[in-house]
Amino acid sequence: MTEIGFYHLTRTTAEDALPALLGRTLQAGKRAVVRCRDAERVAALDAALWRAPEPVWLPHGTAAGGDADLQPVWITADDAVPNGATFLFLLDGAAQPEGGSFERVFDLFDGNDPSAVAEARLRWTAARTAGATLAYWRQEPKGWTRAG
Repeated sequence: MTEIGFYHLTRTTAEDALPALLGRTLQAGKRAVVRCRDAERVAALDAALWRAPEPVWLPHGTAAGGDADLQPVWITADDAVPNGATFLFLLDGAAQPEGGSFERVFDLFDGNDPSAVAEARLRWTAARTAGATLAYWRQEPKGWTRAG
């Protein structure tokens, strides 16, 4: 069963939190897909990851650049997994595809937006009902704290 981690962003944006999470993903020898709600968010995230100070270099790509099979991190607004990723990162309430074969799913949501928190609670309830293994992570002043 897929492990789904809910990441409650309280101090930073997803653009600020993702580089460290993706860096750990790559260090573990895994590939990732980052699913956004729309193409504009894909382009903005692509640019933000190239500017991220840590890790120094975070290899990634989008449909605009192509060569998906060569990209350890693929940023998209659709359900495709052209790079063979086993880790899925969901931003802005992007939906997890039905029957996904991911080892881990990371659902990042803005804890300062009441509607984003409410939507995350609904996703948590649906995932729990489906029998997924769940974890809840909250951003604290000195890092992440696992609360569930």
